[in-house]
Amino acid sequence: MEGIEKMTAQPKMDPEVLSMVLDTIEKLEREKLPLETKLEMDRIGEFPEKLIRFMLGPDIALHLIFIPEEFGGLGAGATEIAIVSERMAKMDLAVATSFLAICLGMDPIRVGGTPVQQEKYITKIAEEGLVVAYGVTEPEAGSNVQALKTKAERVLDDKGEIKGYRLNGQKQFITNGGVAQLYTVLAEAPDGPSFFVVEGGTKGLVPGKHEDKHGIRASDTCPLTLEDLFIPVEDLLGGVEGQGLKQANKVFGYTRLMVATFGLGGGVAALERSIKYSRERVQFGTALAEKQGYTHRLLVPHAVQLEAARAYIEEVARRLDTDEEDLQVEGSIAKYFATEAGDSMANDAIQAFGGYGYIREYEVEKIKRDVKILTIYEGTSEIQRNIISMFRMRSSVRSKGGFYTEMADRLKVLPEDTGGPALADAISAMNTVILKARANKLTKSQHVMFLLADMMTWAETAKALCHKAAIHREGQARTPAFVKGAARLFVRETVEKIYFNSLKIGQGCGVAVPEIVEAAKGMPVDAILEGYLQDMDLVAAELVE
Repeated sequence: MEGIEKMTAQPKMDPEVLSMVLDTIEKLEREKLPLETKLEMDRIGEFPEKLIRFMLGPDIALHLIFIPEEFGGLGAGATEIAIVSERMAKMDLAVATSFLAICLGMDPIRVGGTPVQQEKYITKIAEEGLVVAYGVTEPEAGSNVQALKTKAERVLDDKGEIKGYRLNGQKQFITNGGVAQLYTVLAEAPDGPSFFVVEGGTKGLVPGKHEDKHGIRASDTCPLTLEDLFIPVEDLLGGVEGQGLKQANKVFGYTRLMVATFGLGGGVAALERSIKYSRERVQFGTALAEKQGYTHRLLVPHAVQLEAARAYIEEVARRLDTDEEDLQVEGSIAKYFATEAGDSMANDAIQAFGGYGYIREYEVEKIKRDVKILTIYEGTSEIQRNIISMFRMRSSVRSKGGFYTEMADRLKVLPEDTGGPALADAISAMNTVILKARANKLTKSQHVMFLLADMMTWAETAKALCHKAAIHREGQARTPAFVKGAARLFVRETVEKIYFNSLKIGQGCGVAVPEIVEAAKGMPVDAILEGYLQDMDLVAAELVE
């Protein structure tokens, strides 16, 4: 159908191999990570080295999913890695985080290393199952990697040529920091920020105390001290100074999508447990699954958001698999929305279990503690909102509104029952708000930019779900009716957000802007509410059936 975005991409990994990987994770959880083991790992808060080494060992070698075929890996694309990452997050977020850190630590080598460096280190990671760490964050420079204080001083030989670098500084909150066998470390060289590869145990690389954390307690997190740490010149990634920020930005669009899958996986884990509990728990003569106060409050809204998050993750992963570049904003949107959705579901899962939800043995309180970090690491939700609003504002202005106009045009031709045409009207209104807010200098306020970021995030996520609803067929985890019902519900939520945020900007943020207020009031808010409860009932019925 004309206007429907392409929803499939050529898989980069054999589907049978992917199925085997998922079966392996299923077996691993069943045999090595039953609930009692996960709760004990969480209680003692120690890195489960024996388990992780087993997962990296030759019998399972799960790390190969992240490694290209030319270096001995399985050659998975972003689509397959997203599926595996979600499944690992459902199993246990602490274990999943340890594996994400291996991927994250390797990525600067993958995107910025010379062919010799890639062959040496990525092959070694593949063959030896190395634990890797990514050393970027500093005590006074969390998400702002430009505020780098770790220094890399050139070390010259007798001829005055560079033979290496001496690193001094501090790193903070480094996942796998105390157990890694290989590190990629960002430091300020004379010609700019640069990544260096460091072998574990090198003199001058000093891991600190394992952090006692609120959640993901079984993952290793610690500071690193670099004291006159000598790095040979051949371990400067890319062989040229000053490429570190460029390399980090290439990684972000990909790794933030992986964190988004963790939010999805953690949220789905909490949702599935809440659904199961709703079928078993009887109150006042009927199961909780039969009560709208439970299903329509604690299940359906979250299930809809998670379905939207999944659609957007799938879309961005497909784009990455076509080798499309410059998807940092999409990575930020995916991470911001999916991790907040997962955190919200995990929070209400405790409510769904009542008093039992507050007790450790029912696991949902652990899931909540684990999921919270996802809104913080790899860039907080607030950092993501900054990125989204700033770069989407730039795209809107440079295209004179064309960026969102084209998006709305593609939605207008979708069937009505996907919610696409209604969303198109809302995005058109949002486009006006963005341009008028900037023209009236309201965008100097960070709060206004955050309001715009939320509108943009919900709109783009809803767009992905509407397109998915238009082509979704039988034979998958959810029925076409469910996906369309979820799409209509999420479009209503998006329209509401755009409507109220627009009025806040147009009337409540200093200068009143009649064009913004007019655009908001021209949205079909009342019309799209028709069938709202029917769609809630439809989604609830399939969830608990």
